[in-house]
Amino acid sequence: MERLLVLVRHGQSEWNLKNLFTGWKDVDLSAKGVEEARLAGRRLAGLGLKFDVAFTSALIRAQHTLDLILDELQQGGLATLRDQALNERDYGDLVGLNKDDARKRWGEEQVHIWRRSYDVQPPGGESLKDTVARALPYYCQNILPRVLTGERVLVSAHGNSLRALVMVLDRLNAETIPSMEIGTGVPLVYRLKPDSTVDSKEVLEG
Repeated sequence: MERLLVLVRHGQSEWNLKNLFTGWKDVDLSAKGVEEARLAGRRLAGLGLKFDVAFTSALIRAQHTLDLILDELQQGGLATLRDQALNERDYGDLVGLNKDDARKRWGEEQVHIWRRSYDVQPPGGESLKDTVARALPYYCQNILPRVLTGERVLVSAHGNSLRALVMVLDRLNAETIPSMEIGTGVPLVYRLKPDSTVDSKEVLEG
């Protein structure tokens, strides 16, 4: 049985390009992001992969990335489930601010803590721990069971919501997960064992 799970962070968004905190702000892909998404689809097609179901967030940049990937795979009508449990981390009062301006306002160290600590919340927003607390149960209840029954599953989501999944898959912890980078438009191809642990992992980049 093939227990295939592919995770893809959305391509570069318009606000990634402008170096702005995005969070739950519903911005679309940049031109580069569109190409990153298409390239992700071509890389998956190059492995001969096809999918039975897809999951994505409630935000357009992840949905658009998924649509472009499926277009490259010629699977445009694939059954897709959307849920805000897979949304990006909510950056609260930082949303819409330029990251360099935020550093000038609060200091390099404070902004670094907000961005890279596990359990410190930015003003009015979520910590990475908060994001894990909503994304991981959704994964365990809705995504993982389908993988374990042999469905080939594609997830298009966000850097921080995917960190929650990778934290479990790669057996990372509160100290190691914040520094784990997930590139835009780079597919992470997992094959799982029957007990849900990782049999193999391939990062499709370069």
